Amino acid sequence: MWYLNMTAVLAIAGMSVLMGLTRRLPGQKRWLLLAFNLAFIGIYSQLLLVFYGVYSLVNYALFVFLARAERRRLFWFILFVALNVGGVVLLRLSDMAVFHHPVLGALVTIGIIYNVLKAIDALYFAYFIGRDAVCKPVDYANYLLFVPTFTSGPILKFRDFMADVKQPYQVDAKLAEACVKRIILGMFKKIVLVTWMTVAFDRVAAGDLNTFTSLFLMIWFYILIFFDFSGYSDIAVGFGRLMGYQVPENFKRPFMSPTLTQYWRNWHATLGDWFRDHIYMFFSRKSPSKWTGAGLSVLIMVLIGLWHGFSWLYVAWGVYHGVLIAAESLLKRSLVNRKKVSAAYFYGRCLLTQAIVTLAVIVYSPNHEIVYKIYRGLLNFPVFW
Repeated sequence: MWYLNMTAVLAIAGMSVLMGLTRRLPGQKRWLLLAFNLAFIGIYSQLLLVFYGVYSLVNYALFVFLARAERRRLFWFILFVALNVGGVVLLRLSDMAVFHHPVLGALVTIGIIYNVLKAIDALYFAYFIGRDAVCKPVDYANYLLFVPTFTSGPILKFRDFMADVKQPYQVDAKLAEACVKRIILGMFKKIVLVTWMTVAFDRVAAGDLNTFTSLFLMIWFYILIFFDFSGYSDIAVGFGRLMGYQVPENFKRPFMSPTLTQYWRNWHATLGDWFRDHIYMFFSRKSPSKWTGAGLSVLIMVLIGLWHGFSWLYVAWGVYHGVLIAAESLLKRSLVNRKKVSAAYFYGRCLLTQAIVTLAVIVYSPNHEIVYKIYRGLLNFPVFW
């Protein structure tokens, strides 16, 4: 990843300084950013540059067509979204070796599961706003290729990015200091904490497991991926804001979430927001029944699971979270107002939520053999006599 390469980090830092020069040349801001995005991706991989060049042009054409279409708008909207989803499915199947094609290599898939969400968000904007949604090609390309959030988010919203495009560079000394500190914190998490914790996790997981060691590994892995995900988000938010764009927060004190519903508004928040805005809100615009809402909650969590990877483990993870969120909704336990309950009740609910998440969080591990081994270890209760 680029944040582990000092040359790449220095390049982005230098670009942030250049963006400051656009205070006097506001019209050059978009072109300077596009040149940087293309050069950065091209130096990393020419194949990746070609892929995203074509991907951006095609999606911009679909975006403009949909915004200007006067007939069969819903048909075109569904078709264009399906084309984007189908492309991701194709690349996922290639990664899983269901079939193989030299063009569909691992390099091409870098960032695609995040960027396809951005492309679909732009299509939603075009569908609901119409002709007023159309933007310049350079701005659309910058939206998709924005380097700080390119590989792993946070997920940018089209309308928010376009609002930033119209603003002059407004980073002052106070904001710059906060961003630099945020970047340093993120790198400490990613380079120091995650590296050390991964070594410790692998050593314990390599041995024989019982109930206690499996529970330890689940909790340890949960903390590890928090530092991993939030560390990257810190770096992306810091660099993004240094470049003059309001990159949204991805982690909003998730450990202080008293319900699973609230947890998914605080953990990887931009992902949860995306699925809620584009699926739940789209299909529930006509005041659905509580059972319809519960069913949509299950569907959304299964889709989030499949977004992470095509495997039965992720499907099971999605059903597990979805059913519990649906139950919270049906039992009217989705929200807990901290000001209206006792401290013991609030913190007890937070602890329960974390326990629920911890039991399934190990599924995020890319090594599914380790996942199965840890779950089998839970059933191996040690005998002390």
